Amino acid sequence: MPRARKGAARRQAKTRWFKKAKGNRGARRTQWRKVKEAVVRAGVYQYAHRRLVKRDYRRLWIARITAACRARGTRYSALIAGLKAANIDLNRKMLSEIAIADPVTFDKLVALAKG
Repeated sequence: MPRARKGAARRQAKTRWFKKAKGNRGARRTQWRKVKEAVVRAGVYQYAHRRLVKRDYRRLWIARITAACRARGTRYSALIAGLKAANIDLNRKMLSEIAIADPVTFDKLVALAKG
């Protein structure tokens, strides 16, 4: 009788892979080789998209700030350059929140950036 190789450990390892493949359709959920391919590819997409989310949010914040700037007769690039010259350190997320929630404060920031 041949000796058992890995036994329960092999089954447990496969079970972990199959749990990660849950939600797929057809062979990508049931066949071992396809499961491995699907899980590895999903991991690659996860890694890439964690970075894309950050880019997408930055684009959203810049679009919001740009719209608020144009409503006040200035450009986004001029606002950012003016804020840097005035030593005002606000990130784009906070600038976009201020532009939406507190227009009076944003008007003051625009005035500081122009001056």
